[in-house]
Amino acid sequence: MATVTQKEVAPLHKEINILINKEDYLPQFEKALKDYSKKANIPGFRKGMVPAGLIKKMYGNSLFVDEVLRTVDKEIVNYIETEKLDIFAQPLPLDVNLNQIDFNNPANYNFSFEVGMKPDFQLPDLKTQPLKRYKVQVTDEMIEEEVERLQTRYGNMTEPEAVTGDENVLNLTFIETDAEGKEVEGGIRKDNSVLVKYFKESMRPSLIGKKTGEEFQISIDEAFEGQEKEWILNDLAIDSATDKHFKLLITKVGLVEKRELDEEFYKQMFPNEEISNQDQLKERLRTELQNQWNNESSNQLQHQLYHVILDATHIDFPQDFLKRWVKTQGDKNEVKTDEQVEQEFPNFLNQLKWTLITDKLITENNIQVHQEDLREFAKQQLLGYMGMGALDEEQQWVKEYIDRMMKDKKYVEDAYNRLQTQKMFEWAESQVNADEVSISKDEFIHMNQQHQHQHH
Repeated sequence: MATVTQKEVAPLHKEINILINKEDYLPQFEKALKDYSKKANIPGFRKGMVPAGLIKKMYGNSLFVDEVLRTVDKEIVNYIETEKLDIFAQPLPLDVNLNQIDFNNPANYNFSFEVGMKPDFQLPDLKTQPLKRYKVQVTDEMIEEEVERLQTRYGNMTEPEAVTGDENVLNLTFIETDAEGKEVEGGIRKDNSVLVKYFKESMRPSLIGKKTGEEFQISIDEAFEGQEKEWILNDLAIDSATDKHFKLLITKVGLVEKRELDEEFYKQMFPNEEISNQDQLKERLRTELQNQWNNESSNQLQHQLYHVILDATHIDFPQDFLKRWVKTQGDKNEVKTDEQVEQEFPNFLNQLKWTLITDKLITENNIQVHQEDLREFAKQQLLGYMGMGALDEEQQWVKEYIDRMMKDKKYVEDAYNRLQTQKMFEWAESQVNADEVSISKDEFIHMNQQHQHQHH
């Protein structure tokens, strides 16, 4: 019978030693030989009639090693389960020497492993954390902008001969060039639609009169600024605009004729509501915008919570063990250097810390995702893709789509994780006593942008 002992290497870091006797693995080795002789296909012998001596000579050593290692693996798994050791990852073998295993001379073998223990820790009391809940004030100006945006979005596109003003839409092909306008081989080439008013105010006059088929040269920094510049950079997949030049080819000039504010438009916007004039439309939009900004505020508070929970939770880790474990991960043909491990380790430890925290939050507060949650998630995602609002009742084609998605293992797993994280943050948000702070839309956006820059 195998003998298993353990000793402490460091806090949360143990070494487990396993001594297996011949009796622990020899019966299984003999059985493996017999089973293999029944299945082996060797030229000159009928299947199942290969002499045991030949099988032992040809495959005995590999089968012997496999059986010894299988026995060791079974013993350490049983020991961890019996002793209820809550460990990170898998046990790491120490100084494995397979040359000691000789099937011609069966013996007792020693194997040693090291394990890292998961630490116990306390979560912060969220009720005592100094947090702020920002309340974005929806102004009349924001309502007017939203009305105009909807009129434009649902307006009719026309194709005038030339650019006449800021509201024209330019269908453009962005072609990357050098500073002299020569096209860069293998550079960026991408189509985009850009409103004239997205360009810098100083550049817009030079666009008046331009027609389909014309080209003009820009640098990103000179042509765009602010949020519009960020949109263009994101669309072109550029991190920085420094030294980026483009030739812009106009493939179409467009102009949207805004929709009239009439009952047909009100019905299209809110088909299930009685809206018959501009004042009612604006009040309805005020409610919708306020809900949208409240959701943004909730997201921002949850982001605060992430940092508070992460920073205020102290967890001790078996760092030496974890660094050894990190070194074993990845491509087996390329062993990580100590320098690579040190470089990766802070981010790895931060992610591991958050994983432990979320597991504890979810377990202690019984946060669950049910089948109906997953179905509703799939339904709302479908309606969002199709630009549809809520349905009075679930139609057959929607049900069939949801049924199909519920059979997609990867989709269900991803949806489950997203919903579980969402529910966890909603629970955490319900625990805080946040001070409500009134803020303008521009201040709120600027605050979030500053925060994002600090964390990049």
